[in-house]
Amino acid sequence: MTHLPNSLQARDIAHVLHPYTNLVKHEKAGPLVIERGKGIYVYDDSGKEYIEGMAGLWCAGLGFDEPALVDAAVEQMRKLPFYHTFGHKSAGPVIDLAEKLKSLSPVPVSKVFFVNSGSEANDTQMKFIWYYNNAIGRPKKKTILSRQRGYHGVTIASGSLTGLPANHRAFDLPIAGVKHVDCPHYYRNAEPGESEAEYTARLARNLDEFIQREGPDTVAAFFAEPVLGAGGVIVPPAGYYPAMQAVLRKYDILSVADEVICGFGRTGNVWGSQTLDYQPDLISCAKQLSSAYLPIAACLISEPVYEAIRDQSGTIGTFGHGFTYGGHPVSAAVALRTLQIYEERNIYAHVAAVAPHFQARLRRLADHPLVGEARGVGLIGAVELVANKTTRQNFDPAKAVGATCAAFAQEEGLIQRSLAGDALAFCPPMIITEGEIDEMFDRFERALARTEAWISAEGLRPAA
Repeated sequence: MTHLPNSLQARDIAHVLHPYTNLVKHEKAGPLVIERGKGIYVYDDSGKEYIEGMAGLWCAGLGFDEPALVDAAVEQMRKLPFYHTFGHKSAGPVIDLAEKLKSLSPVPVSKVFFVNSGSEANDTQMKFIWYYNNAIGRPKKKTILSRQRGYHGVTIASGSLTGLPANHRAFDLPIAGVKHVDCPHYYRNAEPGESEAEYTARLARNLDEFIQREGPDTVAAFFAEPVLGAGGVIVPPAGYYPAMQAVLRKYDILSVADEVICGFGRTGNVWGSQTLDYQPDLISCAKQLSSAYLPIAACLISEPVYEAIRDQSGTIGTFGHGFTYGGHPVSAAVALRTLQIYEERNIYAHVAAVAPHFQARLRRLADHPLVGEARGVGLIGAVELVANKTTRQNFDPAKAVGATCAAFAQEEGLIQRSLAGDALAFCPPMIITEGEIDEMFDRFERALARTEAWISAEGLRPAA
């Protein structure tokens, strides 16, 4: 595609390096330039409307034009546009937000540590866990477990936690000390005839055996998203987290809930941990914390971990960790106002009310000849496209079937993400109505029909 000289697209190609993008293709195709937003919709620089079916990046819970958040940012900018929390300093919005997060936490929390992104939150949790074990005299207890297809960020440490090949290849990841255990995807990984309960019991046994092989005195923590997001929107079977946590507690291994996507209403409860019966020791949160209007994330820390960190910092003379913008007062003010709006407007109840309709439209897609599984909970879901519904055979990844379907959806006015295994994700702003849910899935169904026609034209189905 040729772009006019000095157009936004041409200037982008010349100057911007894009994340999660095929950069060779980008030099030819260029970007979709989004100019403005309203509710669940965004509009490109030509005025075309799109339903933002991913709430941006799983994050704009209140949509794209909430004036109360703009007002909160402006008010705080005029009062105190920046300060920090280093060396005994603080600011009112930071204190207020920490108190609010503690009151919302699904498990007891001692302190809140502010960072700027989910990646930084999980990276920081790893450092806290290592620091904690050093402080209590367990210097060998350092191995961190996460799961295949889990997603925990892209820093060197959090990118190692992430269990997706594209995040490791050519980056020299994962680093030593990070190990990956089973992905809890019943559709893909259950054995023939195995019930969900039997599958869950097998994963718990596998975890126990893995820890024994590693050495229980060397394994420090287990990171898990309540619902695996970027790995394909995978909802673990009922009973999965209690079974896994029984193993972890047996060996005194900390459990970290990565609530970056699930937190603040996405699954129908404030926390995904509540929906999935998960009781972690530590929590990472971000994204919908500020409805993504400004960068902010947080680590929620238990009392035992805090006490050890506190005492060790006294011995060393300082706690040598922190970020310039961690606890930025403007971001904190916007996040606090976001949490207030969720409560004032009953957003959590709204999600619970419209989620059955969302899930019904999603599950209906399972009847389509291209869809192997339609899965989800609350206002998050995905469909997995397959070449053969009976055998569950995937398409050749080189054919980019999922990406092609997402491109057709964009042409139909729906922005989605194509994830690993040709899964197409849905994660709209939480303010979406039932009518808008119908319009979103209607647009997707048109894209799916176009994908089916394209597959037939290209001869991509395997021979019977």
